[in-house]
Amino acid sequence: MHEHESFNPDLMCALGGIVGEDDVLMVEPMKLHTTFRIGGPADLLVRPHSPEELVRVLDTCTFADVPVTIVGNGSDLLVGDRGIRGVVVLLRDTMQAISVSGTRVTAEAGALLRDVALAAADAGLSGMEPLWGIPATVGGACFMNAGAYGGQTADVLESVEVYVPSKRGQRGSVCTLEADQLAFGYRKSRINSDGLVVLRATFALAPDSPDAIRFAMDDFQARREEKQPLEMPSAGSTFKRPEGYFAGKLIMDAGLRGASVGAAQVSQKHCGFVVNTGGATAADVCGLIEHIQTEVKCQFGVDLEPEVRRIGEF
Repeated sequence: MHEHESFNPDLMCALGGIVGEDDVLMVEPMKLHTTFRIGGPADLLVRPHSPEELVRVLDTCTFADVPVTIVGNGSDLLVGDRGIRGVVVLLRDTMQAISVSGTRVTAEAGALLRDVALAAADAGLSGMEPLWGIPATVGGACFMNAGAYGGQTADVLESVEVYVPSKRGQRGSVCTLEADQLAFGYRKSRINSDGLVVLRATFALAPDSPDAIRFAMDDFQARREEKQPLEMPSAGSTFKRPEGYFAGKLIMDAGLRGASVGAAQVSQKHCGFVVNTGGATAADVCGLIEHIQTEVKCQFGVDLEPEVRRIGEF
């Protein structure tokens, strides 16, 4: 165990006063909060229930000079085996409010894209269909401009309310940014590069028949289930798509289908995914990623860049 100032009783008391004592967890295994089912303990894990509580948590940690890591659905993360120092703020379980007004859907950062898409479909609003199967929260989707099947978050996002961190000992600020201010690119955004924290987001959608929307959603889901190893823990696509290539095909052509290090394995179903066959460690995954990168570079001269984000101590 690491001694860390996040165990300061005054800080724990302050955080408990904001979110409730039941939502401040000590030495919480991060493998319980990532889709990879991998990761050592967080010193403290805190679950705020609203954007307002989240802002108070972030300000409190700033005053205490304790590092903060924001986690949504944990679907694009590889957490180190030694865990995460400081405070992990988990949004998925408690910040999920969604509202519909006209052709706009507003959702808190912890709401799952799936639930936002379902709410939009119920309201006869189209645009979220390609995104609905992505296992991400709204905050995570904005952070990395999540996308699938030719659609991306930037296509439907109108604006985000964000927390802007300040210097040590000062409160952060809250502001609303329009989508065109977020410098969206392939799996990146200003939210990521500037260290902003999404509080809630508003999507601008278009009216359509609920039946047509559901049909499109079912079609995307069927395609996903047919080709992706959804039945095994993973962090989604392991690598970004290299220009002019598909990562999965390069890995398959390199003869790496089913290759493994420890309990981490290149999926037999889709070579673009590294899966946890049971009890894999972060070290296993890192070792397999490096093996894949070396083989693909050696055989095809292509550099594969991981899409999975590594956080914590390895």
